Amino acid sequence: MSYELAGTGDIDVVNGVRVRNSTQRQSWQAAFVQRLAVTDVIAVFGAVAAAQAIRFGGPVDPPLAWPLPYEVGYSVVSLALALGWLALLHGYGSRTPQVVGAGSEEFRRLVSATLRLFGVLAILALLFRVEVARGYLAIALPVGLAGLVAGRLAWRVRLRRWRAQGRCLTSVLVVGAPEAAQAMATAFTDHPGSGYDVVGVCVPAGSVGKQFDSEDGPSVLGDDRSVLDAVRRSGADSVAVAATDHLGPVELRRMAWALDKLGVDLIVAPGVVDIAQARLTNRIVAGMPMLHIDPPQYGRAKSSRKAVFDWCFAAIVLILIAPMLAVIALAVKVTSAGPVFYLSERIGRDGTPFRMIKFRSMYVDADRAVEAMIERDGGNPVFFKVKDDPRVTAVGRFLRKYSLDELPQFFNVLLGDMSVVGPRPQVQREVDSYDGEMRRRLLVKPGVTGLWQVSGRSDLSPEDSVRLDISYVENWSMVLDLALIARTIGAVTRGDGAY
Repeated sequence: MSYELAGTGDIDVVNGVRVRNSTQRQSWQAAFVQRLAVTDVIAVFGAVAAAQAIRFGGPVDPPLAWPLPYEVGYSVVSLALALGWLALLHGYGSRTPQVVGAGSEEFRRLVSATLRLFGVLAILALLFRVEVARGYLAIALPVGLAGLVAGRLAWRVRLRRWRAQGRCLTSVLVVGAPEAAQAMATAFTDHPGSGYDVVGVCVPAGSVGKQFDSEDGPSVLGDDRSVLDAVRRSGADSVAVAATDHLGPVELRRMAWALDKLGVDLIVAPGVVDIAQARLTNRIVAGMPMLHIDPPQYGRAKSSRKAVFDWCFAAIVLILIAPMLAVIALAVKVTSAGPVFYLSERIGRDGTPFRMIKFRSMYVDADRAVEAMIERDGGNPVFFKVKDDPRVTAVGRFLRKYSLDELPQFFNVLLGDMSVVGPRPQVQREVDSYDGEMRRRLLVKPGVTGLWQVSGRSDLSPEDSVRLDISYVENWSMVLDLALIARTIGAVTRGDGAY
């Protein structure tokens, strides 16, 4: 079977406007859904076949125990179970284009359909006194669900690669006030894995051209009253509406009706950013869709279970990497004069200073030159780093690339000054420049890693660094910490964005 998806051709340019044929999206989505269906069939039939073979010791077909006078073998049971499983997966919309390829809704529907199937089987078995081998179901359920999830994850990886190559994209027209439209268009462009390609924007008539002057930016195709004309000109598959005062509920409803006739999706952004899905609840109030946002739970990031996890994790890591620490210490010592470790004063939770431990990666007394470098290079004191820093040693450059110089920070975790995951550790000059919003970073302990580590590291702008740190503080959960630790391994291994 070929794994190339149809309809993933290049974007055409007509009169300076990028145009994508909407039938291409339908083509690649249909092909992708077919691939998912094949993977689901393999996972489900493989699970029930494995369950029957393992439970009954081979390719045998024992009869089902039930009160009816005629005999039904487990091969028939397996076939019926597989078909019912696949029917529920389809009925729950686990392969609809709106949910596949991104987010957690796809997996929620997989789990819901599977649990519903086995719940119905349990009820039927109880009502009709059918004795289904428990071992058979105990194998089929987890094996099938694991196979379904693994298949979806594999296709997500493949889809992400295609999208990074500019294929399998949904062309989107962004509508909204200049600032909001610019933010949304930039977010889509900076995250190609989301699957959206911005083909143009529509902004209020008096704002046309104010925010989109760069050659690399999206084309302004009109104002927010000429959206339908812009859709026809650009061939957009979707319209994303950002915050705007010019489109009220009535206008949005009429726009949805008109776009439906064209086969174009309507996406409405709620106007909030950096809010974790766990804090969002969709509700219908008086016939109007509402997005309820739970308040930030700053106290959760200070919980005792996080502290216990931090201490245990740091202790285990230090035991495992002890030989590596010894080798790095020797390399630092013999290649440049000075101490092995560098103790830097950082500001911890609630503004309390502490001494952060790192392997020395610079020449001795390098700190004395930092103020002059900031003034000379015009750097931002809130987040000052330069590539090809002359103060960094040869060994230090290697250590920084793979974040090996930061390994001793696990000792700070044991001492209670830092967490395994948290905001980026700050120096005093950075804290001195904080405003009220930025000071939220000090509500929790700084981390050895965090959102900043897996989102670009030193390549991040000061604004993005602050935004990610505040997002972590507001949205903390144990699951988020574990996910960031896993992502850190990949970011550090690649060595991207570190200097």
